[in-house]
Amino acid sequence: MARERGLWGLVGEDIACVKARDPAARHTMEIALTYPGLHAVIHHRIAHRLWRRGLRFPARLLSWFARLVTNVDIHPGARIGRRFFIDHGAGVVIGETAEIGDDVTLYHGVTLGGTSWSPGKRHPTVGSGVLIGAGAKVLGPISVGTGARIGANSVVVEDVPPGMTVVGIPGRVVRDPRARRGTAGRIDLDHHLIPDPVGDALTLMLDRIAFLEARLAHTQGRLAALLYEPEAKGRDHGRVG
Repeated sequence: MARERGLWGLVGEDIACVKARDPAARHTMEIALTYPGLHAVIHHRIAHRLWRRGLRFPARLLSWFARLVTNVDIHPGARIGRRFFIDHGAGVVIGETAEIGDDVTLYHGVTLGGTSWSPGKRHPTVGSGVLIGAGAKVLGPISVGTGARIGANSVVVEDVPPGMTVVGIPGRVVRDPRARRGTAGRIDLDHHLIPDPVGDALTLMLDRIAFLEARLAHTQGRLAALLYEPEAKGRDHGRVG
């Protein structure tokens, strides 16, 4: 989680991490003025300070305004670490008891939501260095381990071990960190390298069907040859007689 430090120090890190993770970001002024995800994070950092000081209504009012202008809904009670990046900043929802570590990246449409009416802990805890793909839903008081990746449109309702990759509905672990490419300490943004277990299963089924069809054709050929052989011998005997 974020260490106690100045607001503008955190904002400066947020701007720098956008430049580091988004190849479309050209310079600091462009990032500061045109990135709604960054604007949402800045508003949240202010609203969270108000929330912690007991100024709940002003905090909620500020978070409402941020949602209005950025289309990102972050409850002021959520705890967010350093260098947090929301790419594209559209349709992201982060609940009140969510906790997010350092160097986390979220894409558009991500929900860190609750599954209970309980007033206690009901939203996810996301470790440092996690990447959550577009449209993914992480639900309930579960933990997403450090360095994990969650594929686009996945629905995750169980804990994710550190360093693992999860895809699907419901989310399933499909790759461990040893299968990752090295990124020299940078965040791995290669979404196209996330495996597709459904596609892999369909490929195996199609390969199996092709194999069985080939065996069936071979068997039919052998059977036809066996049936044809007595007929051919009978015709040969008739000619001899």
